[in-house]
Amino acid sequence: MSEDANEFVAEGEYEPSGSSSVATGFALLLIGFAAGAIVAALMTPKTGKQMRRHLKRTADDLRDRVGDLSDQAGDWVEKGSAVADKASEWADAAKERVAPLAKKFRS
Repeated sequence: MSEDANEFVAEGEYEPSGSSSVATGFALLLIGFAAGAIVAALMTPKTGKQMRRHLKRTADDLRDRVGDLSDQAGDWVEKGSAVADKASEWADAAKERVAPLAKKFRS
């Protein structure tokens, strides 16, 4: 290190963030999961054809579940939008009812 860099470290002005170690740990965790999945697939007692069929069915089931969740989320968004519209209508109606009273108090 240069002398200037040593001064920063010695004076405490430079503090490395811990995010790089967290990111590294998370990346290693994902790599470990992937390696475990690969090893599990290779060590299965099923033949290649059976395993491919099983993986295809699993992927199809997962795709269906994601589609169902997507549809359900879309329904929730529509319901939320309807509730927001209704609340806006109520607020506008309340504002119209209160406007004459507000004019009286301002006068």
